Amino acid sequence: MPVLNIALVGCGAIGTAVLELLRADAGLRVAAIVVPGSSLAGARAVAQRLAPGAEVTEAVPSQGIELLLEAAGHAAIEHHVLPALRRGVPCIVASVGALSAPGLAEALEAAAAEGGTQVQLIPGAIGGIDALAAARIGGLARVRYTGRKPPRAWAGTPAEQGRQLDALAEATVIFEGSAREAARLYPKNANVAATVSLAGLGLDETQVRLIADPGVSENVHTVEAEGAFGSFELTMRNQPLAANPKTSALTVYSAVRALRHRVAPLAV
Repeated sequence: MPVLNIALVGCGAIGTAVLELLRADAGLRVAAIVVPGSSLAGARAVAQRLAPGAEVTEAVPSQGIELLLEAAGHAAIEHHVLPALRRGVPCIVASVGALSAPGLAEALEAAAAEGGTQVQLIPGAIGGIDALAAARIGGLARVRYTGRKPPRAWAGTPAEQGRQLDALAEATVIFEGSAREAARLYPKNANVAATVSLAGLGLDETQVRLIADPGVSENVHTVEAEGAFGSFELTMRNQPLAANPKTSALTVYSAVRALRHRVAPLAV
């Protein structure tokens, strides 16, 4: 079986979990782990345990990489994904929320066209993206995303302004507005909002509501859509990633699924 050589950009909670799941994949080889200089030592320790053959580096190798997986955020897209696309390396982007930055989605598309390749945005923590994207073809009238997470998942965000998250006694709406604004204010929590919007009505027309709820232990995502196709409502209750409560574990599984599809003889 041919082996696909992958560059993994980012070795935080998501990247480490991806490496753990890929250890038994014969058709996928993590050839490089790309991190900032300040993270090299930690990434080398992870690589020694989970991907001993990987080169740990600050830049994507110019040769030998057949696919890039980004799991490190906005800066990584600009510094690593865009140049790789221009060189013709296909890329998978997990930090979809970063595309709320003006012009970044268009820059990705242009770089992929220049390199004659493709950039894939993974669904991450939400399902139904295929149905939403198909419904857009027929005409969408309304799309709303609601994200409900435990209060601790909103720590370090604007949700802390004017309230004590750990003292909340009932579900509290912490944001209501467009997907673009949600992704800007809550970049580590709003990847789903950005994904839903890019598949549907766009960042400015997709409505988002974010809720801190002491009554839930999971990350609860709800998408409601109406249009010429009819309507649907999808609710998912995802367990948070143990190493990062802001991220659903399904995000990791979505990334691994996308990688495996590149080498699978049958993909669904």
